[in-house]
Amino acid sequence: MARNKNTAKKDRPAPPLSYEPLSAVGKRLIGMGGALVIAGFVILSFADPLGRNLPALVSPFLLIGGYAAIGVGLFLPSLPPAPPSA
Repeated sequence: MARNKNTAKKDRPAPPLSYEPLSAVGKRLIGMGGALVIAGFVILSFADPLGRNLPALVSPFLLIGGYAAIGVGLFLPSLPPAPPSA
């Protein structure tokens, strides 16, 4: 069976992938999350080996919160541009 020249696929380059850089709010959230993670590890260094003092109780929340903030900041979409005011 002969191929129809009109329906045959032509070699075309693929369309470019859409790339959106991090939004300003996302960058700020990633920075704050990184600061929380660093603070969590610094406070963890003062923890009691048995885990019965305040740094041992607070540091896990700082670490988990910091990593969660980094994750949210990575996927936070950029805000749409504001409409021009009249």
